Amino acid sequence: MEFLYEYGLFVAKAVTLVIAFVVVVSTIVGVASKQKQGKGQLEIVSISEQLKDITNYAKEVLLDKNALKKLAKEQKKEAKAKSKAKNKVKDQGDESEKSRLFVIDFKGSMDANEVEHLREEITAILCVANKEDEVLVRLESGGGVVHGYGLAASQLQRIKEKGLKLTIAVDKVAASGGYMMACVADKLLASQFAYIGSIGVLAQLPNFNKLLKKNDIEFEQHTAGEFKRTLTIFGENNDEGRAKFREEIEEIHVLFKDFVQSQRPEMDIDKVATGEYWPGIKAKALGLVDDITTSDDYILSHYPAREIFSVKYAVKKNVAEKLGMSAANVVERVFMKSMNKARHWF
Repeated sequence: MEFLYEYGLFVAKAVTLVIAFVVVVSTIVGVASKQKQGKGQLEIVSISEQLKDITNYAKEVLLDKNALKKLAKEQKKEAKAKSKAKNKVKDQGDESEKSRLFVIDFKGSMDANEVEHLREEITAILCVANKEDEVLVRLESGGGVVHGYGLAASQLQRIKEKGLKLTIAVDKVAASGGYMMACVADKLLASQFAYIGSIGVLAQLPNFNKLLKKNDIEFEQHTAGEFKRTLTIFGENNDEGRAKFREEIEEIHVLFKDFVQSQRPEMDIDKVATGEYWPGIKAKALGLVDDITTSDDYILSHYPAREIFSVKYAVKKNVAEKLGMSAANVVERVFMKSMNKARHWF
């Protein structure tokens, strides 16, 4: 009896602590949710300065004292010459000393919600860019919803419409909607093992109608219009609805192929629009990309001839959003771990 009493007391304490923790967290979330959502902020960072710092640090570590003294004199002389040239340019009324390379990072999710930030980043660049400038987009996406990635591709087209050169580099993957974005580029780069392609359309949904019938649960759905709803999750699907659903998918696929063909007219679209994907080195042979290299190598190839800037639009999250995001990340990791056991993900 004494054991049961102590055990019951332990359980009571544990439950009390859990309840107290839940109350505290709920209070924090409740207060934080009343805060206004943080406004977005544009962040522009000089990649050129970062590369310069890396170079100087490496030289300080590797060179001996005499070499460092000689380097310091050369740098001082170079800085003086640059300052003189810059003042001369200002006197002539033209302050653009070097052309610039603007770098944007786009890592797309299934719903393509990152397009909102992409819109802000592109708008900022277009407000200050000159005709000699270039935009490099480091793209990573396995695709997602049609309308989201269609809008993302349209945002990239704004760059070309303004007369700026658009280069897109794919270090890991640009498939399906990701490739829809990538093919807009004037020059499309890929690393040799990046996954490229998947020019196809996928749609899938479960159907619980048999389960509902088994448990004597009725489901009603009322529509106006013959094909307002072709397939349903809970209702009983028919061959006519399936045929219409497949027809809609084929129509989207045709639009997808036509768009890619318009951007890369020399490519054999029927050969690559099979839903397959290829590593970068084979994608180049098929005409899906223009060159095999990484975004890092491309950036270095323009340094120090150009001023290179990273452009990023970030939104500060309040406490409630951070807590919600943390919970969502946990759920996503658990889900992806379970899915990885069944199939490969890229």
